[in-house]
Parts: sequence; structure tokens; C-alpha cells
Amino acid sequence: MGFDNYSPVADIAVIAVCAAVFILMATSYVNRTRSFRIFSGIVGVVMLAAFVNMGYHALLAANFYELRGYIYLVRVFYHSLLFDVFFLFILYATVVSELEKKKSRIIAYISTALFLVVVGLDVLMTFIGIGFRISEDGITSQGSNMFLLGYSLFFILLACVLFRIRKLVYKRIMFGFYAVMCLSVFIRFSQLPFNQSSLTTMTFVLPIIAMFYILHANPYNVAVGTLDIHSMEEMVADLYAKKTPFVFMSLLLPEFNDGGKPIPDEVSAQVRRFAREYFRDGLMFKLSNGHIAMIAKKKPRFDHEKWMSDILAAFQVQYDKMKYPFKIVYGDSFDEISAQNNYVRLIKTIQRTLPDNTIYRVQPEDIVAFNKKQYILNQLADIYKKRDLDDPRVLVFCQPVLNLKTDSFDTAEALMRLKLDESGIVYPHDFIPAAEEHGFIHVLTEIILHKTCLELKKLLDEGFEINRFSVNSSVLEMTDDSFCGDIETIIRNSGVPSEKIALELTESHTDKDYQIMKAKIEELQKVGIKFYLDDFGTGYSNMERIIDLPFDVIKFDRSILTSSIASARPKRMVENMARTFKESGFLVLYEGVENEEYEACCRDMAATYLQGYKYSRPIPIEQIRAYLTKVG
Repeated sequence: MGFDNYSPVADIAVIAVCAAVFILMATSYVNRTRSFRIFSGIVGVVMLAAFVNMGYHALLAANFYELRGYIYLVRVFYHSLLFDVFFLFILYATVVSELEKKKSRIIAYISTALFLVVVGLDVLMTFIGIGFRISEDGITSQGSNMFLLGYSLFFILLACVLFRIRKLVYKRIMFGFYAVMCLSVFIRFSQLPFNQSSLTTMTFVLPIIAMFYILHANPYNVAVGTLDIHSMEEMVADLYAKKTPFVFMSLLLPEFNDGGKPIPDEVSAQVRRFAREYFRDGLMFKLSNGHIAMIAKKKPRFDHEKWMSDILAAFQVQYDKMKYPFKIVYGDSFDEISAQNNYVRLIKTIQRTLPDNTIYRVQPEDIVAFNKKQYILNQLADIYKKRDLDDPRVLVFCQPVLNLKTDSFDTAEALMRLKLDESGIVYPHDFIPAAEEHGFIHVLTEIILHKTCLELKKLLDEGFEINRFSVNSSVLEMTDDSFCGDIETIIRNSGVPSEKIALELTESHTDKDYQIMKAKIEELQKVGIKFYLDDFGTGYSNMERIIDLPFDVIKFDRSILTSSIASARPKRMVENMARTFKESGFLVLYEGVENEEYEACCRDMAATYLQGYKYSRPIPIEQIRAYLTKVG
């Protein structure tokens, strides 16, 4: 007979739970980090331990005492598996907390030594007869319980490790681990008065459930204690359904958000401190790598204004120490934003226009402006979805361009406008950035190119002399393999000669985009399409790349012309650049020509084409006839 009252039900439950965890991990997305691989190992070892424990007790129940040497080995193997789980728990804790390597190695050495000692003593005590043993007549006796001692020592070591990393892990997560570990130990030792061990393996499953929920199923970030963006949206939906007002605050650290650099430990430590001291009744959410938001329910008779002021004052103190650029947006909940669950988009929209080191409170007028942008974005999405090249919401304006060689307007730039029911005419700066961000830009380019080509065909058929129309395009479109084919198809179907069309592009900032741009330009130039480099002189300009790219026209930005008017020195520099371009085979176009003075300056600076309000503001493309001359 066995030495305890064992039931296999608990081990069967352990196997079922572990199998369920494996199924969930296999059928849902989980980031395959090192901590996840360790977690998978823990689940597998616990599952194996449950099988071994069932086999061990099956051998005892079958009275195979003549095989007691093998039974001893199976029992020691079961214990070693459980000790191995303890070892993996400790390793897991050091990995998820990102404990520094030196300290992690020390803990690993201690854990390994403890594992070898307790397993070695368990084997030794069993085989020298002072531990668990089976007599010749089949009677089992416990003897010195080395497993219980090893279990206690490993638990103490694990508790020490958890205490050591307490400052590296969000407090709420630590409390969760502490509570589950204490519950597991309580269950293990509560079996002793009843001479039971059936639930021993189960005590290792409870921490597995905690780890899976908190760190792999539940989207907590261990270091900072943030949930993910979906959790924020769920909280907003719940608060709105309950008509519960709340406050929100967002911290963006551009240096870590845009560049993808990891947030330094000292910053994470301060975020944890803020969560502990100020956000006890709220939750924090990670919107992106360097972007954190907080939501807290409003409490009756609580001074939320002072509370937020205290937070901002405390943050300013930390900024003075660390000097990392930031943007903070905060405010009260708005029912119309809550109804659409649009706080993330609202925050990002506002932060996009804020300068660094700005603290901004959302005002009602911001909601009005945001709703307008959302309406425009929804219209863009509908335009993209329908892909109607004749969509009436997209209008084509144009601005005539003066050719100084012929002293005539024989070229023009096509300019896009939107005409929407609720907004009226919408200008490019209000919709182009959103179209690029959300992937709608190529459809807009196709529509304006199509409409421009149709009008150009009419003008040519009517006998007007036109050298070309230029249409703006985005480098972002060029990553699409179908870009060149789409452009060629639209021009070919319109019946307009390809050389009558030019695409205007701004310079790429990355090597990858540069290579893509060069390849697409060369491909389309083979069929006669011309290319302009737009906005030269603004932001990033690499002369070597520009000269290497096969542009036909370099279009100097208005700011360059303004600087040349203001001072002789920049005028000489611009003139030298323009002449260099002309000598290299490029044509030079100046935009922003507003009066006679500007025109005279451009003529001195190797200009080929002039464009600006002196000649015409943007006009509907149908009105371009007033500036053109007919052939002959």
C-alpha cells in the first residue's frame, strides 16, 4: 500500500490545464521572446512531472516492490522535475525584469548549485535508506523528507529573487505574483496534516496561470506596468457605457517613440513611481514604444485639477534631471470622443502639431477641429474604397508656369482639392498628411492624374500649345509594385502623349526610399514621363543624391527665393547652385514669385520656369485656357 492517500485527479487536472495553455499559445499570437520560451519550458516540465507522478503512484499501487530500485528512480525523477520548475521560475523572474547580467548570472549559479545539492541529497538519502524506502514486505515509509526541505529552500530563494527585482517590476504585477506564490505554498503544506501529496504538482500550475494571464495573455508591460491600446479602448467603452466621467493624460517621449530605442531604466523607474504615487485608482496604457497614457475615473469631492497640477509639477522636476524631450496632452473626458472611442487618435492628432517640451490641455475647440479631421479621413477612406477615377469629391486646380525661353505659359502644375458636403473646399495641407499616413494617397494621385489627363486631352484637341502638366506624387506610393503600371495605364488610356505629363516628387530621406525612387523614375522615364524635384531647399537636401537622381526639373522652394531677396549672400549661393544644376542638365523652376522684384531676382539666378501669385493663383483647371496660346 502507498504511504499517502493519493488521487490521480489532481495530476490529470494539471495535464489538462497545461495542454490547454499549449493550445492557447499555438492558436493565438504571442510574442516569441526569451521569457516566452522559458515559460513554455515551465509548462512542459510541469506537464511531464504530472505524468511521472501518476506513473510513480501506479507502480506503488500495483505492488511491484521487487522493482523498488526503479520506483526510487521514478520518484527522484519526479522531484527533480519539480525542482527544475523552481529553477525555471527563478530564471524567468530575472529575464522578465531585465535584471542586469552580472546579478542574473549570480542568481543562476546559486539556483544551479541548490538544484544539484537537493537532487543529489534526495538520491543519496533514498539509496542509503534514511529517506523514502520500501521494505521487503512492501511497506513504505517516508523517512527524512528531503523533498520538503528542497521545496522550502527553493521557495525561499525564489522569494528573495522576487524581493530583489521588486523595484524593476510594476507594483501591481509583483503583488499578483506574491499572492499566487503564497497560495501555492499554503496548498502544499496544508496537505501535510492529512498525509496527502495529491495537490503537490498542482501548486506549480497556479504560478503558470498567473504568468500566462499577467504577462502573455494579459498585455501588461512588466517594467512600466502598462496595458496595451486595446485594453484602453475597452476601459473607455466600459466607462462610457456606465456614464462615468474620467480624466486622461498622455506622455510622449519622441526620442524613444520615433527611433524605436528602448526606454532607459531610470525612465521606467520614474513611470513606476508615478503609477504608485499618483495613479493608484487609474490604469496606464502603452500606446507605442515611447507613448504612455493614463485614465482615472473622476471621484466625487476630489480636486482633480490640483491632482493633475501636482503630477505635472512632479514631472517637470524629473524633466529637469533627465532632459528627455516630451509632449504631454491631458484633459477631461468628452462624451462625443468616448462614444467613438477615439482618444488615442485624438491624442496623436494633437501631439503631432505640438512642439517638444509642451504640456497641453485639450479644449472644446480641439474636439471640433478633430471631428472635422475625422470627417475628412472618413471621406478619404470612402474615396479609397470606391476607387472611382471620376470621383466628384476630388477637384483639379492648377497654376500656370511661365517659360522664360518662350515667354509663354506652356506648362502648369495640377493641384488637388477636395469638395466635401460638410466641409466645403479642403486644401492639401488638411488632407494629404492623413492620406499618406493611412495609405490612401495613391488612389488620390490616380484620380488627379486621370482628371488632369482628360482635361489636357481636350486642350490639345482644341489646338492649345502645352508642353506639359505636372502632378504631385508621394514617395510612399513608390513602394507599391503596381505604381509604374498604374501611372502608365492612366496616361495611355487618356490618349495623352506621355511626355506631356510630369510627376513632382520630394526628396527621400532614407537609402531604401532613394533606391526605390531612382528605379521607378528610370522606369517611367523610358516611356517619356518627366520628373520634377519638388521643394528643393527645405528640410533634408543631399546634393550628391539629387544630382544622381534623373530629375528633369529642380523646383526651388519659395523659402529659397525669399532668402535671396532679403540678402545678397544667399542670392549668390542660390545662383551658384542653380547654375550648377543647369550645367548638369537640369532645368530650374522657382515657385513663390509674387511681384516684379521676385521675377527679376529669379531671372538673375539661372531660372528656366517661374511660378507664383504674380501670374496666377491656383485656378480650376478648366480656366487654364485664359493663359494658353493656340498653335499657329
